[in-house]
Amino acid sequence: MSESILSVIQEAIEAGKSIALATVIEGNEVGRKIVLGPNGEVHGTLGNESLDRVVLRDMSGELEAGRTGTRHYGLNGEAREEELTIFIESFAPPPQMLIFGAVDFTAALVRVAKVLGYHVIVCDARPVFATSTRFPSADAVEAQWPDKLLKSVGPSLGVRDAVCVLTHDNKFDVPAITAALATDVGYIGVMGSRKTHENRSNRLREAGVSDEEFNRIMSPIGSDIGARTPEETAISICAEIIALRTGRDANSLKQRSGPIHKPSDY
Repeated sequence: MSESILSVIQEAIEAGKSIALATVIEGNEVGRKIVLGPNGEVHGTLGNESLDRVVLRDMSGELEAGRTGTRHYGLNGEAREEELTIFIESFAPPPQMLIFGAVDFTAALVRVAKVLGYHVIVCDARPVFATSTRFPSADAVEAQWPDKLLKSVGPSLGVRDAVCVLTHDNKFDVPAITAALATDVGYIGVMGSRKTHENRSNRLREAGVSDEEFNRIMSPIGSDIGARTPEETAISICAEIIALRTGRDANSLKQRSGPIHKPSDY
């Protein structure tokens, strides 16, 4: 790897910015490299302009999803050809999880999310509850209104990130959800009973949330695994996040009807 490409990658990683590297590992020009920088800048080449254009497009997609893997191309970037094998490496900062509501379930969700590698921010407008003492595992604890936090953090959210709203108060929930819907965050989950969800949905419609936007909201939050304790609920939430990201069926509570909890769950 040339010193210039290595320094570009090192600088981006040290700054906590996303960057992707593609290397030809089989075919012509083995060892050729191209880098897609955090602001879309390009360093290096794989040998020709057509191949670079196609691979850079795929690098952008892999970087957005935080994936690393091999792809096959023709000599000029043709699809469904195997003349070239190119290894695409994504160097992305940890995915973010924003948890709104300093409630009993929050600490458990923070712990599970940290195990999964998330950078976790807990936010609650009530300073007495939003303290690092209550949530020592969180990367940050913010005592402010959710829409204000999302105004600053929102532009950095993407498909790998998650927003979890655990409060049961419309004056917190509605601003958090509407602000989250204005971002590109990949997951928006909202806690509450089906009655709470119905009441909240009415408030959201009054706030102008469209049917298309409602489809992004996972509520009631979590997979239907019979979770009851904070720890079990945290696992069900993270299971739903993983399934949504990977396109798998998570048996989400949103997709079911009837009581969230059954006598057999006890």
